[in-house]
Amino acid sequence: MIINSGQRTDIPAFYSKWFFNRIKEGFVLVRNPYYPNQVTRYEINPEVVDLLSFCTKNPAPMLGKLDKLSDFRQFWSVTITPYGKEIEPNVPPKAEVMESFRALAAAVGAKSMSWRYDPIFISEKYSADFHIKAFEKMAEAFEGSTENAVISFIDLYEKTRRNFPGVKEVAKEQRLEIGEAFAEIGKRHGIIIRTCCEGEELAQFGIDTAGCATREVIEHAIGEKLVVPKAPGARSACNCLLGNDIGMYNTCPHLCKYCYANYDKETVLKNIKNHNPDSPLLIGNLQAGDIVKEAKQSSYISNQISF
Repeated sequence: MIINSGQRTDIPAFYSKWFFNRIKEGFVLVRNPYYPNQVTRYEINPEVVDLLSFCTKNPAPMLGKLDKLSDFRQFWSVTITPYGKEIEPNVPPKAEVMESFRALAAAVGAKSMSWRYDPIFISEKYSADFHIKAFEKMAEAFEGSTENAVISFIDLYEKTRRNFPGVKEVAKEQRLEIGEAFAEIGKRHGIIIRTCCEGEELAQFGIDTAGCATREVIEHAIGEKLVVPKAPGARSACNCLLGNDIGMYNTCPHLCKYCYANYDKETVLKNIKNHNPDSPLLIGNLQAGDIVKEAKQSSYISNQISF
């Protein structure tokens, strides 16, 4: 099975102490976001956990402790965009994150790294031409540190519309312009461009539109064949192996304007006050009336010969 830490919050950036405590204890509790009294207990054991999947905007807090994860296979998705503090107020300076990306790649290997350049939106400041130039500069810096770059265009979720008023969908003409340019840049720097839930519109440029973390992508990253039970994706268009997320919504202090996982700043700050790095839950502790169920866990590693 796969343990994921990135769909709901940024655990490496803000909750690394808690995460390493969970590794040490060998289990984690996760509260159901839709039925709060339902709690799932996951064993964090390499015999049943085939992969730890991370998604972050700042891997730096975990870099000095990667030896604690040596028993586990890893796959890292690091989001690095060219946006300023008016869009991503609490993301560290991009030069620092880029350096952390390269350091992480040196530690875990380029196959286990995925650079996310998303979501892409267009404004007077962030034009299509701006994105193309920024992507070129970053791709050059990441050559040899990753084989993948994942792109997507902004989705106007209700939370996004509320926290980022005035943002608009990217027009098809601009999507095609950006897609074609990014594909050419990727070829020059040995980076495969993949899309996340964008349909097949950009396939004409040689972009892989199958998904950002599909079974094939993960198999290539870990050098193992996987037999994965069928399960619905997070979104109907998603073919990725996102795994079981141990995070919680409304807990990411990056407070990016486009974020779909935060309701608002006030809710995030309130939740953060209830974080206890020694608790098996990311936020708070078990309460009277909570129902804890053991997750059904088993390895997806096939008996076929690894490659």
